[in-house]
Amino acid sequence: MSNEDQPVKMWSGRFREPLDPEFEAWQRSIVFDWRLLDQEIAASKAHASAIAAAGILTKDELAVLRGALDSIAAEHASEEGKAKVRDHATAEDIHHFVELSLAARVGSLGLKLHTGRSRNEQIATDLRLYVRAQIELVIEALAQWASALVGQAHAAGDGVMPSYTHLQRAEPVLAAHWLLAYVEMILRDADRLRDCAARANYCPLGSGAVAGATLKLDRTIAARELGFTAPTANSIDATSDRDFILEYLHALTFVGLHLSRFAEEITLYATAEFGFVTLPEAFSTGSSAMPQKKNPDLTELIRAKVGRLNGAAQAVTLQLKGLPLAYNKDMQETQEPAFQADFVPRMLTLVARFTSALQFNRDRMTEAAQSGYLNAMAAATYLVHKGVPFRTAHEKIGNAVRFAIERGVELNALTLDELRQFGPEFNEDFFAAVTLTATLDCHDVIGGTARNQVREAITRASKQVSFLAAVNLPEVVHAGA
Repeated sequence: MSNEDQPVKMWSGRFREPLDPEFEAWQRSIVFDWRLLDQEIAASKAHASAIAAAGILTKDELAVLRGALDSIAAEHASEEGKAKVRDHATAEDIHHFVELSLAARVGSLGLKLHTGRSRNEQIATDLRLYVRAQIELVIEALAQWASALVGQAHAAGDGVMPSYTHLQRAEPVLAAHWLLAYVEMILRDADRLRDCAARANYCPLGSGAVAGATLKLDRTIAARELGFTAPTANSIDATSDRDFILEYLHALTFVGLHLSRFAEEITLYATAEFGFVTLPEAFSTGSSAMPQKKNPDLTELIRAKVGRLNGAAQAVTLQLKGLPLAYNKDMQETQEPAFQADFVPRMLTLVARFTSALQFNRDRMTEAAQSGYLNAMAAATYLVHKGVPFRTAHEKIGNAVRFAIERGVELNALTLDELRQFGPEFNEDFFAAVTLTATLDCHDVIGGTARNQVREAITRASKQVSFLAAVNLPEVVHAGA
């Protein structure tokens, strides 16, 4: 079959008038869905297997089609090849591109591949494969960042820093304890992404345009070949569902939020006013006007990226709102927000390297952790152990803090006689109870900052991060598989 014998469109038989040229260019999705070539090839190969099992293709025809599909993938694997897909002169979308390419290679046999199939189920399948592959990349990159944080926690040892509430100094904590807080966030992020992948991991192939395939296809064949858990249960839902894209973007928004909080803290801690962190020069820039500057551009950019992620999620929310079942062209607009989030794995790998390169100024952090009455709660706890009700102990220590502020000293610098004016319960053992190490170690509960608890937490986090890096999603089937 020559190129001239091929239909100009996949749907042109019913039409007699050509499309308005400007509308035709405007509605084409190949300019962005070219990214789905590998997924389209993999899904097409799986569909070929299913229709061969249904008797539509012979064994030889199946081999020819699968070989031709592999050659299309190989030809366009390079950046130059991808550009050819994106800039194709006539293809409407990635499905049309593959069909045209197949027909150019194997003639009319290429047109048999669309038997029992609709673009509605094709794009739903391609997008699920794409989201699943992206989630795998994000989790791998999250594991890198978590590993960098655990490495810094190991290196921090018993180094201390102030913790903050309301951005005011609260209590001393181990720096490792602060670092591990972000590891907990990462573990939740990975769980959310895995949950999203599990819900998305059902195969729409065989759903047809809306009512199901018109052939008696064994849908488990394609589902199994593509690594899906099972075929989707309802053809209407399968072709109209984009929940997985929205869930994916919301899960990435959580990743962005946690990155942004970390970036904000590092940006603050790197200021002269805090002085807790020295920014690595390899991830900083200077000022075009002020020679002395070292600017935290990486953390500032990361802080901003969550806006792009949340914006993408909001865009998809509004695109899906109120859509009647099943497929509508509006759904084409859900693709670009998903593609626009593809910067997340690279951003996470940058953050991982940046985190490993951070230098913490331990002396400055320790000094800050020992000033500002950060041992006040430990002092109140001391009185509790003496039988004083906590509310009363809180009042007594509050009065002692005010007295110390007026004299310009810390609590542990007050004399025993000065302390006893606030209650007879104070004894010589008070001073041992409010040292820096005692203040840390009185938080001896699971999840607390006591030194033994944090050592155990580091060991536990190391195992969890190793597990995070090792556990994969269902195998991502690529075009050449």
